[in-house]
Amino acid sequence: MRFAIYGAGGVGGYFGGRLAESGVDVVFIARGEHLQALRKRGLRVESICGNFELAAVNATDDPADAGQVDVVIVATKAWQLEDAAHSMGPMLAEHTFVLPLQNGVEAPDILARALGGERVVGGLCGLLSHIVGPGHIRHAAIPPFIRFGELDNRQSDRIEKLRQILGRVRGMRVEVPADIQAAMWMKFLFIAGWGAVGAVTRAPVGVLRSRPETREMMRQAIEEIYAVAVARGVALDSEIVDKTLEGIDGLSEDGTASMQRDIMSGRRSELEMQTGAVLRLGQQAGVDTPVNRFLYYSLLPMELRARGEVAFE
Repeated sequence: MRFAIYGAGGVGGYFGGRLAESGVDVVFIARGEHLQALRKRGLRVESICGNFELAAVNATDDPADAGQVDVVIVATKAWQLEDAAHSMGPMLAEHTFVLPLQNGVEAPDILARALGGERVVGGLCGLLSHIVGPGHIRHAAIPPFIRFGELDNRQSDRIEKLRQILGRVRGMRVEVPADIQAAMWMKFLFIAGWGAVGAVTRAPVGVLRSRPETREMMRQAIEEIYAVAVARGVALDSEIVDKTLEGIDGLSEDGTASMQRDIMSGRRSELEMQTGAVLRLGQQAGVDTPVNRFLYYSLLPMELRARGEVAFE
C-alpha cells in the first residue's frame, strides 16, 4: 500500500516517519520551513521508543504532485480538516480510503461530507509529540498507538490489510476496536475535559488533578461529555469517567494538553472541535453542558484573538 500523510507535524511526522523507516512508500503533505527541511535534510525523530533519521523523504505541499495513494492518513489540526478534505482529490484513486487521526469525534463526518462516506474510516491515536524545529520531531511521552475501524464496525479487507501493514511497523501499537465510535469517544472524554480546564487555569496536569477544586471541575466536564455520548447512542462503560480520571492520574506531572498549549501560546487551537463540539452535540441531543459551556465561553476570546477576529492586549 502507498500512503499519504496529510499533515507532517508531531503526529503525522512520527507515524509517517515510522512507516517510511519500515520501507513503506510514504509521501508527506507539509508546508513552510518544515517542508523545505524535509526536502533538503530528510526527517529526524527523537522518540522514547528509539530515535531514527531518514536522510531523504518524499514531501510536497501540492496533493497533485503526490500522485494517487491507497491510504490517506490525515494528521492536520482539527480546524484544518475541511480545507484538507477539499484539496486531497488528486491523491484519491477509486479504492483510496481516508483515516483521520484528529482529536475530537466529528472528523469522519467532515470528511464524509466532502469525500463520500464510503471513503472514510474511523480512527484515533495517542502520543505526546511535537515539532522541535523544521524537519525535527520529538516524541516525549505515551507509547504510541493507532486505533481504527469501519464506522459501522463491520470487518473489511481494507481494514485487515491496514492492520497487517501497521502491525509490522516498530514504535507503534495497532488495534481494531470492536466499536470504533466508542473508542473515539473514550479519547474525547480524556482530551476535552482535561484540555479545557488546563487552558482556563494554565496549570499543568499535576496541579489540576491534585487540587480538589480543579479535579472536580475536570470530573464534571467529563461527566457532561459522557452524558452527551450516551444520549447519542454511543456504548460507553458506565465507569468510564472514573477510568478517564485514572488515566489523567497516570500522566507526567508537568504534562499539558495540546489545545492548552496552543491557547497559552496565542495560537489557533482545536477549541471548536473539542469543547465547542461538546456544546453543539449536546444541544443536538438535548443534553445541557453547563461546565463545558463555561469553559468554552471563557476560552473563546483568546481563540478569536488567535484567529485575528478580535484584538485586545
